[in-house]
Amino acid sequence: MTAADHSALGLPEYRDIRIEHRGAISWIVLNRPDKANALSNAMLDEFSDALARLADAGGAIVGIRGEGKGFCAGYDVDQVGKPKAADPVADRERLARNVNRYLAIWDHPKPVIAAVHGYCIAGATQLCVFCDITIVAEDAKIGEPALPIGGGYIAPLWAPLVGPKRAKELAFLPGNTIDGRTATEWGWANHAVPADAVVSTAEDMAERMARIPSDVLRIKKLSINRTMDVMGVRAAAAQVSEMDALLHLSPSVLELREWIGRIGLKAAIAEFHKPTSGAS
Repeated sequence: MTAADHSALGLPEYRDIRIEHRGAISWIVLNRPDKANALSNAMLDEFSDALARLADAGGAIVGIRGEGKGFCAGYDVDQVGKPKAADPVADRERLARNVNRYLAIWDHPKPVIAAVHGYCIAGATQLCVFCDITIVAEDAKIGEPALPIGGGYIAPLWAPLVGPKRAKELAFLPGNTIDGRTATEWGWANHAVPADAVVSTAEDMAERMARIPSDVLRIKKLSINRTMDVMGVRAAAAQVSEMDALLHLSPSVLELREWIGRIGLKAAIAEFHKPTSGAS
């Protein structure tokens, strides 16, 4: 799509995302492949802007995918992934703002499909939780942050999809991940397909969805979401920022951050991922 085409639809040219219109689907492409598509402040702002504009422009379906080797490695830890100061109120507001960006997917008038390949870690999994349909590569790596320096922010949002037992399994093991087949078995994703078929599967599904009039799709989505809201999904999403902000100021997390600073990020990750004695 040319700059003129974007302008005609009221869409600007973005820096950290790209918009692609392909048949029935308008793709929001996370486009920081040199940074593993990590969610920076600028990317999150652009994502929210594009999502809002696509409510009244583009295809009948919105898609989200990542450029390069993977979907997204989560929040950019240098910008979004840590509090700037010991201020629990400001930290809570920062974290809530992130979740609210994804609730906008939940509330979007169009169906939203996530197409996940490579890796989808931490905050990126929050994004997918609120998409209406998630297609994953069979060999995708999906899971928690590599280091336990927060808590109560990622896995609780998985719980309505996978249940409390599996959400706890995800949360209690440092850097825990599952593959695409497991994500589908657990109910986190709809379908696991070969990596080279993820985008085409999403596009085929979008073409079929687009046969239904947009107002009918809108009410179908709204009706199902209201059922989930009655079951507490929105209330659960509202409390995760408070749990995470609380933990960020705990002595153990502050000590862990200091330890990571001393030994370095790679060494810290290796230490947490070291096999336990007797592990095969």
